[in-house]
Amino acid sequence: MRAPVNGFHSRRQSLRQLGCAAASAMVGAFPSGTAVADGHRDKLSFCFVTDTHYLARKDQPDELDERSATVCRRLVETLNALEGEVIPTAAGGGAVHGIQGVIHGGDIVDSADKRGAVYDRMIATEFAAFEADFGLSGGDGLLKYPVYEVHGNHDGPQGDTLVVEGIRRRNRDRPGLTDISENGLHYTWEWGQVRFINLGIVAGESADGRQRRRYAPLGSLPFLRQILQKYQSAERPLVITQHIDVARYSLPWTADEDRFLQHEWHPQDVQEFHQLLESRGLVTDFFGHTHSRSIYGWDGSKERQSLQANCIKAFNGDNSAHFAGDKQAFFYVEILPGSLMVREVFTDDAWQSHGWTPEVWNVTG
Repeated sequence: MRAPVNGFHSRRQSLRQLGCAAASAMVGAFPSGTAVADGHRDKLSFCFVTDTHYLARKDQPDELDERSATVCRRLVETLNALEGEVIPTAAGGGAVHGIQGVIHGGDIVDSADKRGAVYDRMIATEFAAFEADFGLSGGDGLLKYPVYEVHGNHDGPQGDTLVVEGIRRRNRDRPGLTDISENGLHYTWEWGQVRFINLGIVAGESADGRQRRRYAPLGSLPFLRQILQKYQSAERPLVITQHIDVARYSLPWTADEDRFLQHEWHPQDVQEFHQLLESRGLVTDFFGHTHSRSIYGWDGSKERQSLQANCIKAFNGDNSAHFAGDKQAFFYVEILPGSLMVREVFTDDAWQSHGWTPEVWNVTG
């Protein structure tokens, strides 16, 4: 793999630069000359990756697809080399410092939404490759940081796959957890003064009297409710991760309409998720699934608001290592008291090299 290149310039970067001024005005780009000093004692950072889609060969299901293996391995090598890298001025300046870990937004593997003996073997191969590359606590895999993953629809839409069971198993040994749900799947931890909550594929609830859910939420919404009640007297900024995006499913809901049965995230659950969080102060929501980057303020409706509006801050990450293309990305996130700053690292050549999108998303509160 070639060394990462800070000044990497590409067609993708050129296109992004065309919209940079307008996007910065909308989301409040970090002001020039106020980049965070390297080594700030109150600063912490993490990376958010999503949609790696590890893929095994269907004709030889005990082997990983060569293309998938290569791009996923290069992603991890890029993450490992990021500490200390100088960030271009167009992306806010400063340098990468203080990475605490990596959050994975789901669709870890590609095949766990399928049934059959060949797929069972493919799933085992794919998840084993993920564990070999990402490890768990830093140093037990190729990745040198702890990883905190959720499952996506390709990892088990009904929660009954080896991948979902693997996350439960990993949670028993995952470092620094403060809370784990009764079913062992959802969990919380703290970095500095920030509380992190991982909620799986969606934040939802399936119980008597509710419509069937397309994707089994596995008690994630009751767990969120429990956590918010537990910590209500000493609330910290919240960073929440689930796999599915929020705005598309922010719809008016009535119990007698069958059309909601096909929605990936039931609108009743989306509404309750928003109601639980709307008065909680600074809440930032990270997710994947769409294979495209989108950043906005979420007020519980389908309309996307300015990131600076008084609402939940939504960060939809691009695919980070999908086997089907060369263009991938992940977020680099810095948190200081009262502020959260997000930059995007991207590649046009499947992580043989990388660059920084010339935009900064800065949230204060």
